[in-house]
Amino acid sequence: MERSLASQQFERTDRIASEIMREAERIIREDVSDPRTDCMFSVTHVDVTRDLRYAKVYISIYEEEKRAPMMKALKSAAGFIRHNLGRRVQLRYTPELLFELDTTIEYGVHIASLINEVRKTEGSQSDDERA
Repeated sequence: MERSLASQQFERTDRIASEIMREAERIIREDVSDPRTDCMFSVTHVDVTRDLRYAKVYISIYEEEKRAPMMKALKSAAGFIRHNLGRRVQLRYTPELLFELDTTIEYGVHIASLINEVRKTEGSQSDDERA
């Protein structure tokens, strides 16, 4: 059974996004010499447009006080990162990189803490009912 052209396109962009994610993180860690990038971070996700012209790179930065400087450094080094990415990933056109701060980890931690609070209050209420 043949796959549709649309599903082939999505599969291709997913493969490209995965490769960009892996190589972009490696370039930032190894080749970017800006001291503002010396912090704990990870590239969590990459979204590539269908025409492969733009790639939105989501970065999770663990140290809150280093987020703004790191994002500023990445935005100023975007051309350098793109150039190196073009040499490492074989594409006809290397997408323009747009860096976005990914805060889903903090959001997950916040939700987990809220759930724990609810559990604690429910546990104390059930203890009060037993007495």
